[in-house]
Amino acid sequence: MTFWADHDVHLLVAGARIKTIRSHLSTTDLQLLAATGGRPAGPPPLPAPDSDGAAIEVDRVVSRGGTVGLGGRVVLAAEILAGRRVTIRIDDVTLAFFDPETRQLLRTRPSPFTYDQAIRFHGARPAGPPPRPSVEPVRVQRRASNSWVIMVVGQKIALGRIHARATVTVYVADTTLTIEAGDDIRTVARTTTQTVRNIRPMRPRKAAP
Repeated sequence: MTFWADHDVHLLVAGARIKTIRSHLSTTDLQLLAATGGRPAGPPPLPAPDSDGAAIEVDRVVSRGGTVGLGGRVVLAAEILAGRRVTIRIDDVTLAFFDPETRQLLRTRPSPFTYDQAIRFHGARPAGPPPRPSVEPVRVQRRASNSWVIMVVGQKIALGRIHARATVTVYVADTTLTIEAGDDIRTVARTTTQTVRNIRPMRPRKAAP
């Protein structure tokens, strides 16, 4: 497996991109990688913005299990996208899942389909410009515990007693977490490098009968 890193990290197998995630590597981190066996990268694995290669787009709603149906097959998108309407760009190498309004890239997967197969999918149409990863902070929601604490990307943050059990919005950037709790807005330093795994707050557990 090969990693191609700049503002995003692309996981590659035999040259094919299998996943793209936000990178938290600084310029210093990249220099350290270069000094410990890293090598200069080739062309970015994402399609060029003006790419006009043969590709198809379809719209789907991601199931509760994080999958979509394509050509009678169940294909994994991502559990974090459950319930969300996405557009899928299909070429001979990649399935690119993206937001249909902003064309922000959400996930990539290897494509098991040929162009001739994809053109027969329900709702298939010629693809627009390739989606691109977002460079903006990731917006998530969290529900504070009874002890006023939320957890984001593995980092615990105490909000104060008045926010117990409240749902707050958090903007996750490379070095900061900005929390909006009503009129209370605060920014704290980010101390972890974990990626965002849940966008919405977890449902409260039901008490056993």
